[in-house]
Amino acid sequence: MALFLSLCVALIFSLAHAASPPPLLDVWHGQHFAGLVENGDFEEAPAKSNLKKTVIIGKYSLPKWEINGLVEYVSGGPQPGGFFLAVPRGVHAVRLGNEASISQNLTLKRGSIYALTFGATRTCAQDEVLRVSVPGQSSDLPLQTLYSSDGGDTYSLAWKATSDVVKVTFHNLGIQEDPSCGPIVDAIAIKEMSPLRRTIGNLVKNGGFEVGPHMFKNFSTGVLLPPKQQDQISPLPGWIIESLKPVKYIDSKHFFVPEGFAAIELVAGRESAIAQVIRTIPDKFYNLTFTVGDAKNACHGSMMVEAFAAKETVKVPYVSQGKGGYKTAILRFQAISARTRITFYSAYYHNKQHDYGHMCGPVLDDVSVFPTH
Repeated sequence: MALFLSLCVALIFSLAHAASPPPLLDVWHGQHFAGLVENGDFEEAPAKSNLKKTVIIGKYSLPKWEINGLVEYVSGGPQPGGFFLAVPRGVHAVRLGNEASISQNLTLKRGSIYALTFGATRTCAQDEVLRVSVPGQSSDLPLQTLYSSDGGDTYSLAWKATSDVVKVTFHNLGIQEDPSCGPIVDAIAIKEMSPLRRTIGNLVKNGGFEVGPHMFKNFSTGVLLPPKQQDQISPLPGWIIESLKPVKYIDSKHFFVPEGFAAIELVAGRESAIAQVIRTIPDKFYNLTFTVGDAKNACHGSMMVEAFAAKETVKVPYVSQGKGGYKTAILRFQAISARTRITFYSAYYHNKQHDYGHMCGPVLDDVSVFPTH
């Protein structure tokens, strides 16, 4: 009897462990998890026989990637010729020379929306443009503006998968006098976006910005979300980046966030705006509430967030010490149609207190609209 009981316990134990999911790793396993694509951090190097100094020789010599044109396998730090390459997300990255590209086939779920998160930084003073494309959609990212002085700019783009296998391509459109100029690409990750859940009573979708692109656990500069003309589907579901410059998606692990896991930092002054169109009943009154603060990232000074809804506007001042904090604001408005656009933007430009090459700004979070009686 004792033997029988021990066998039963062992069987139950083994079934329980067989049913439990594998541990979550920050790595891409087909359509089941968000994280790095295969060799997305480029730490798996080409064979030495396929490298001519830093230039990769052979279309399939970069593990898990297909390359075209002059693609260099670079390491962070001092370089020959006396300049310095910033590779803040690890040791290695790739640099795309004139008209060069890298691409990889990803196994996805047809019909699902995916957000791609990746590091992209220019290396020379010229204007550099990185085209990121999937079948049927391409986005051109201008890289003239550096938002983080350490070369740690991270971007996100989103699209809907039209097939089960999607080829993602990163292409340097530029032709520079120095062919070794061109953007550095690193830390490429993907995330399947969850459908938005409607909050009871709140007319704003994703008002706490909790649904957004993949964030790197060990890297802290946030994710830049490009304006809508570069992105047919927003990597921040429910929201439109309707400015000339991106806004930054920040997480509570690396920044001060007023509520929940994530928030938006308006990093480019009046060129940094975010909006959403909500359903309203004409002539009915509503309260728009939101929080304004700072990200505890040494962004200091007198900040101002302006909010617009229907014919109403409010200016919310916030004096930042750069140490984290927030205040709540409210705007009462009367709807004039069945659709009302709510818009937020930063009135001023800001830089970090001891790092004038690092653009920053006020934080926006916890946006809600409720009807009033």
